[in-house]
Amino acid sequence: MRISPSAVKALAMRHGLEVLQPSSLRDPEMHARLAAVRAEAMVVAAYGLLLPPPVLKVARHGAINIHASLLPRWRGAAPIQRALLAGDGETGVSIMQMDEGLDTGAVFAERRVPIQADDDSGSLHDKLADLGAQALLDVLADLAMGRARAKPQREEGATYARKIEKQETLLRWHRAASELERAIRAFRPAPGAGTSLAGESVKVWRARVVPGNGAPGALLDQRNLVVACGSDALAIEELQPAGARRMSTADFLRGRALPAGARFE
Repeated sequence: MRISPSAVKALAMRHGLEVLQPSSLRDPEMHARLAAVRAEAMVVAAYGLLLPPPVLKVARHGAINIHASLLPRWRGAAPIQRALLAGDGETGVSIMQMDEGLDTGAVFAERRVPIQADDDSGSLHDKLADLGAQALLDVLADLAMGRARAKPQREEGATYARKIEKQETLLRWHRAASELERAIRAFRPAPGAGTSLAGESVKVWRARVVPGNGAPGALLDQRNLVVACGSDALAIEELQPAGARRMSTADFLRGRALPAGARFE
């Protein structure tokens, strides 16, 4: 319950580097302070806001962004989650020259990675962070040597990765089991995929697709929490009741007796 600095700020402070944390980058005084640094390049990662034109031009090589998708696919706030939700077979990172648009700038380099069947937002984030760090260093070295070349993005195939809304994290049992399984992974480790069982709110953390047929949300196997979906079924393996810890299905059922006709909503 304490405010703590980010890893970047903590490292800067250990080395005696000045850290600026402006509430806005639209203040002309801040533009002047940034210009006074006389930086060769500005690196932007997960900033979440568009930079105003004066800031884009404050460094000699402009602003370089590390973006967690293969642009132009999944421009926007939640590229990792959207790739998982869509069932993409691969993703990656793009090192981009920022312009005034939303992730529309020319791309210096990209690195690709396959999306594995057990990948979630956390595992993909870590893979892409490692790829992005190395790709960024390569691009900065190329910029210093005068050999970096950015390639304009094509508009064909562009998609928008809008931020995740709370309502999206609720499991809709009329959808296909494969879609719901991807949603569970997309919302793990945060914020979690939500539902309710017999009136009790729960989050589902792990599940697998199994054969099954029934009314969406109905329990096809109460002892193993196999839930009917719009097509096929989900066997829930790990879940978390409200106010409790994450637990296996066996542990969850050991502590409660579900009423007859209990179902997921």
